[in-house]
Amino acid sequence: MTKLVLSTGNIMSAGGPSIIRRAGSTAKSNVELISALRDHLAVARLDHGLNNGAAFSPTAAHAWIERDGKVLYVPRISWGAAGLRDEASQYEITVKLFLLPGTPIVEREQYAHEALALVSKELGVDTIDLLIVSFPGMSFQGNCEWEADKLNGQQGSLEEQVKTWAAFEELHRQGVVRRLGVAEFGSERLAEFVRRTTIRPVVDQINLSDCCNVPPPLKKLADEEGIELNVHTDCTDILPRGTLRELLGHGPQGAGVLEDATKGGAGLRGDISPQWVARYVAFIRDRGVIENKGYFAGAKLAGA
Repeated sequence: MTKLVLSTGNIMSAGGPSIIRRAGSTAKSNVELISALRDHLAVARLDHGLNNGAAFSPTAAHAWIERDGKVLYVPRISWGAAGLRDEASQYEITVKLFLLPGTPIVEREQYAHEALALVSKELGVDTIDLLIVSFPGMSFQGNCEWEADKLNGQQGSLEEQVKTWAAFEELHRQGVVRRLGVAEFGSERLAEFVRRTTIRPVVDQINLSDCCNVPPPLKKLADEEGIELNVHTDCTDILPRGTLRELLGHGPQGAGVLEDATKGGAGLRGDISPQWVARYVAFIRDRGVIENKGYFAGAKLAGA
């Protein structure tokens, strides 16, 4: 098995407004992630072509992809250019970790370590201020906020979520993460979750695009427990398998990384499946602006 690590670099400086999510948008979307990945892959291929005097010729994938043991970095990461401009204490570092559908529960702790190690190396920091965990299968959907809140309590697996949370609690104890948060937890799920965990989430992100307003029971519970409610517009399944194959395949906008029989069989062979996505944001505290924002995504290539 081969692991793939995809990255976008800093989309605040690399992509501009064409790929950055517009403020005020309420619809669920993964456009920012997919556009940023596609653009970063295209730039990496083009840069290699320019460096070798053949900007418009086909570029072999191995030239702009780095292998480190069983891990492939797509594209290769220039760690020497990483890091923040000022001291880490000047920033609020937030990471949202999306645990994707169909991934083994026992591997989630490993995903967390992989994702946070990459973010820490990219930003040059030792501690994440806030880590928000997005569990698969959770959403707010219904004809009204009351119905959405009720249906939410029947989604996902509380047992699996509590078991997974223990790994994040340990990261908090180790000082790797200062605060923890969750996403898409309604009043019933959040109440049970708080009751069964040691280190409580301080933030609950909810998406109301398929609902209406914040459910009153959830607002009441959050006020009582001192949990901050934030509205977001992320997809829960932010990187579907088919989308990942399109990004890395030989289609019109693909990177040409995966094997294709019509291309002479060149490329990586195997069944690719996304495992996790991490979005990181470095917010300058006293200036109120984002200096660095980007994504990492982990996937496995079985049979490679």
